[in-house]
Amino acid sequence: MKRACETDPLCYDNFVCKEKNHPRKLGYVRVSDKDQTEALQLDALKAEGCDLIFTDHGVSGAKTQRQGLDGLLKTITKGDTLVVWKLDRLGRSTIHLLQILNELRDKGVEFCAVTQGIDTRTAVGRMIYGQLAVFAEYERSLISERTKAGMAAAKARGVHVGRPKLSKSMSKILD
Repeated sequence: MKRACETDPLCYDNFVCKEKNHPRKLGYVRVSDKDQTEALQLDALKAEGCDLIFTDHGVSGAKTQRQGLDGLLKTITKGDTLVVWKLDRLGRSTIHLLQILNELRDKGVEFCAVTQGIDTRTAVGRMIYGQLAVFAEYERSLISERTKAGMAAAKARGVHVGRPKLSKSMSKILD
């Protein structure tokens, strides 16, 4: 596999797809530790026939801004398929994962997690995707409930919730 260009170490070009309007398979690889290797994931995505593979090396999945992922999301277009080795390579936060998957769906992009049987090109894959969406909505609701409960408990203890109050000297300056 050759690199797409010497200036972009985050993208591998498999030279599989040359036709302009041909749907492509774009892969995404992430390892969180600089000492880890991407070899296992790269081999799996090559076997899946990915045309381009974007990588993030030594980057946590909890980070929502990642150079390789951002490049992939800018490149991928309607009819393409995003392929990952496992869902957790795409992200650690359920909410962030669902945001990415919703963005892909809105663009008309399919999704495939090789080792987990999630493939939105199939009925079973779409069903699993739907279940993920339900769990993400549930998680968002729980976070909201916990936040509201925590704020109510803090207020009950007399703790100020929200922005810090201005000091008297700052109030006078602003007046």
